[in-house]
Amino acid sequence: MVLTGCARPVPRKERVLRSVVSRRSDTTSLSLRAALLILAFVPGVALTALWAVTSGQTYAQFQREQAHNRLVQRAGLPAVAVYADLQAERALSAGALAGARGAADALGAQRARTDAAVAAFAGPAAETAGVPGEMRDAVAKARQALRQLPAQRALVDRGSAADQASVYRSYTNLITVDLHLFTALSHADDSRVNSVAQPLMDLFWAEEMRSRSDALLARGWPRRALAPDTVQQVRDAVAQESFEFEVKVLPYLPDDERDAWDGLMAGEDWQAKTAVEQSLLVPVAAGPDGLVPLTADGASWRRSMDALTPRIGELVRRRTADVVATGDDTVRALLWRMVLTSAVGLAAVVAVVLTTWRLTRSLRRRIGALQERAEELERTLPDVVERLAQGEAIDVDAGAGPGEDAEGGDELARLGRALDLARASALGAAVRQAELHRGFERLLQRIARRTQRLIGQQLRKLDELERRHDDPEVLEGLFDLDHLTARLRRYEENLVIMSGGSPHRRWRRPVPLLDVLRSAQGEVHDYRRVVLDPGDGGWLAAHAVGPVGHVLAELIENGLAFSRPPSPVEVRAARVGRGVVIEVEDQGLGLDEDQRAEANELMLSAPRPDVLARAEDVRLGLHVVARLAGQYGLRVEFLPSASGGTRAVVFVPDELTAAPPPPPAAGPPPPPDPAELLGPAGPRPPPAGGDRAYASGGAGPVDAPLPRRVRQAALADGLRGAPGGGPAGDPPPPPSARHAGAAIGAFQRQSRARRAAAEPRAQQPPPVPTPPDTREERP
Repeated sequence: MVLTGCARPVPRKERVLRSVVSRRSDTTSLSLRAALLILAFVPGVALTALWAVTSGQTYAQFQREQAHNRLVQRAGLPAVAVYADLQAERALSAGALAGARGAADALGAQRARTDAAVAAFAGPAAETAGVPGEMRDAVAKARQALRQLPAQRALVDRGSAADQASVYRSYTNLITVDLHLFTALSHADDSRVNSVAQPLMDLFWAEEMRSRSDALLARGWPRRALAPDTVQQVRDAVAQESFEFEVKVLPYLPDDERDAWDGLMAGEDWQAKTAVEQSLLVPVAAGPDGLVPLTADGASWRRSMDALTPRIGELVRRRTADVVATGDDTVRALLWRMVLTSAVGLAAVVAVVLTTWRLTRSLRRRIGALQERAEELERTLPDVVERLAQGEAIDVDAGAGPGEDAEGGDELARLGRALDLARASALGAAVRQAELHRGFERLLQRIARRTQRLIGQQLRKLDELERRHDDPEVLEGLFDLDHLTARLRRYEENLVIMSGGSPHRRWRRPVPLLDVLRSAQGEVHDYRRVVLDPGDGGWLAAHAVGPVGHVLAELIENGLAFSRPPSPVEVRAARVGRGVVIEVEDQGLGLDEDQRAEANELMLSAPRPDVLARAEDVRLGLHVVARLAGQYGLRVEFLPSASGGTRAVVFVPDELTAAPPPPPAAGPPPPPDPAELLGPAGPRPPPAGGDRAYASGGAGPVDAPLPRRVRQAALADGLRGAPGGGPAGDPPPPPSARHAGAAIGAFQRQSRARRAAAEPRAQQPPPVPTPPDTREERP
């Protein structure tokens, strides 16, 4: 036996819907989850990174400006004092080398002031951590240059007028290093600090030019003459000083400072200084000694310089203080900007994260609701389709979402309405499809019922013809027609069952299991290969006769179809604890594990087959068996056979069995019902496969006139052998048509004789000939 049916498959539309909804739901859920994560984290992360970068840059700029301002205050201001003291010491050193009166004592006092300024500049307070490299290098060079100051002083102490040039050059180099330091300190990140610091740098250089003129003139005042190159240096310094003041300094000073410088330059001391400088610019020929005579008054120069130096120094300190104040303001502004930037940026990050989280949560909630609706549609739609298939009325509009305006709402709202419309469309399509199926099933049932009526009439006609004729050849033809008609009736019942109906044949009394087995045997094609062993099967209840016989006929035909002739199909029955077990075993191809598992699962599920979907499926036998088993409480299981085939086990519960009817009362026995003797399907030829209980237990005791079959009686002596009618293990050959017709004819004649003899005793009119299905309630 091979699989002639399979477990109820999910309908194609349902499979497509489930797969599409599941696949789209998983894909959309995954994609939306990723999109929501991106929406939730990317803006927050980007804004956090931007806030961190901006705050970091502002903090780094604040640190640089703070370190620069600290360096200006701790190194720049002391360097200004060193710068001024070195200028004074350079002029006094030139006077001491020239032998000016009192220059030596003044030089000693100035050196003490210079040493104090140098100590303040080079001390721990002048650390350069956290400042740009240019500033660190300038500070380092200034410190390194100041270490040469003792050597220069020693040269002055032991030198003479001949060492004037080298001493001047040494002090000028030290002062130039300080000026480079000032230039480096003026290079701030803030443009406002640079614009304020640049006039100060030019003022330092202008003051340096004035100091150089003083130092150079200090060489010649004692002798009132200078070398021509020294005079040229003085002239260059004077010209450079005038350029620095008039072009680079005064135009860029604030009004109050410019007014102070204007007042200074208009004073008597500045005018005296200017008069000496102008006299030096007048070309004067060198004397016989090669020196250029100085016509100006040295005392006037000294007085003007001594008076101008503190006032100029005050203005320089004022300009320096303004630059430092501007740097402090810049640092404070950067601090506030950093605080505001950090606070505002952090607030923006928090706001964006909270807003994004709320929006994401709202989107996830709404999308989750849509997903739940889609999953609910996936869960409920198959049930609805199944309920429709069972004939229930379904409200298509029930459970639909709120009827909002299709144009209103956002995309998710429109998507929800689209799901509702899809649900309504799917249900509408399912309803129309179910109505179409039900209409087709009703049409199929009506056609099958009409055909069954015709088949019933044909069976009655055949039964009537069988009673009229005794010719074995005629009877054999009639029996063949009767057999074909019984098989046709079963096929029509298959159509009714597959279209949702149930078998229409009815019995009013219990029937022996042997008759049911014979009836099932008579409804298959190659019935001669069926071997019956009813055992102690007992009786079946009236309402179970049709379903059990139909199930057995399908299983027997299945075994015959898929086993090689002439191998038999054995049908055995036995009583068990809670019912009757009937086994149908063949020696055919058998089922593999998967096919057997599908067949057993089909027997448990008892689905309602889709007639339209299985219109071209020839493997419908097990669907009919599963349908009947589910309707009447039968249990069917497929097991492997020891011969390699398949063993179908049918369990008939006690609810479908019945007790034997009571024996007849005293008096003449009632006429036997042909249906009880011959089975529900009408008279049959005796099976050739060795019916081991063919003449046993039917509808009560069988009288002597009834013919008895003698095993192998029709065989020649040479053919008689092992049980079974041939060599051991082989089924006997079928009887000839003449022998079979003779046996059946004798059986019919004795039956009619018995009925005729019973009529006078029962005082009943002659019975109308009835078909074999005496107890059926035909439509």
